[in-house]
Amino acid sequence: MLKKSCFMFLSGAALLLNAAPCLGHDDHSTSSDKASQEPTANLAKVSEAFGNFIGRTLSNPNAGIQFDIENVIKGIKEGAAGRPSPLTEQEYEKAIADLQESAFKKLSEANLKAANQFLENNAKEKNVVVIEPGKLEYIILKEGSGPALNEHSSPLIHYTGKFIDGTVFGSSEETGPISISLDRTIPGFSKGLVGMKQGEKRRLFIHPDLAYGTRGDLPPNALLIFDVEVVDVTSPDEKQPKISLAQELDKSMKDSDMEDTDEDDADEEMEEKDQKGGEKKPAAETKTAGPSKAL
Repeated sequence: MLKKSCFMFLSGAALLLNAAPCLGHDDHSTSSDKASQEPTANLAKVSEAFGNFIGRTLSNPNAGIQFDIENVIKGIKEGAAGRPSPLTEQEYEKAIADLQESAFKKLSEANLKAANQFLENNAKEKNVVVIEPGKLEYIILKEGSGPALNEHSSPLIHYTGKFIDGTVFGSSEETGPISISLDRTIPGFSKGLVGMKQGEKRRLFIHPDLAYGTRGDLPPNALLIFDVEVVDVTSPDEKQPKISLAQELDKSMKDSDMEDTDEDDADEEMEEKDQKGGEKKPAAETKTAGPSKAL
């Protein structure tokens, strides 16, 4: 999450730098031509929007590093004026790496503390079943019937994954049910599904020790909450390769990133056509970014 936030910030900066030469393009144009062509109002709005983007990126809690906004503004002004940076490139890179490492450690510790406290309190709630004390709990949301899953099953399931605060980080509701091998999932997910019957729906509460810990693209040491429904105790197509939980997470996040990229490309193509007098097409419908389909 820290790396992704920094990537977003650098991408926006790169966009501005790449666009900068265009502002001084066509030096042979007459002043009247420039006056008629220069989109002054648009440039002002784009400049403000870019500053807003930087501010939102820097204030994002997932970025980990709490930047000093006043000094960021100072650095932008001095950089634009051609003044030297207070750090060399090598010093800057090391400082950022040290800050990221420190922020990652603090976030990991805070999330672990929250996970331990949540499971301790949750175990006292009505209808909560404890599989491993302080590590794995569940409640039954809907009863099922028929044969039960075992630790080597490959069921067809629907799922929705959330963090403690209720933020959804993944769901199969848009893509349809998935076939997943319990031999290749995180321990908490596999153990939490064992014994489920067809049609049954459970809510799993998984400690990071039985989830992704500090690995992967999710926040470090995040407690995960999964609503899982068994559509079929066995995959409808036994020849279809079974996927792991991590593979589904990785695939879903890549799909989400590709959707964002495709939309950006479509918007750019439409803008080029408008500038050339081409046929106008309705703007692409905005989709929610982020790991909305991840497991």
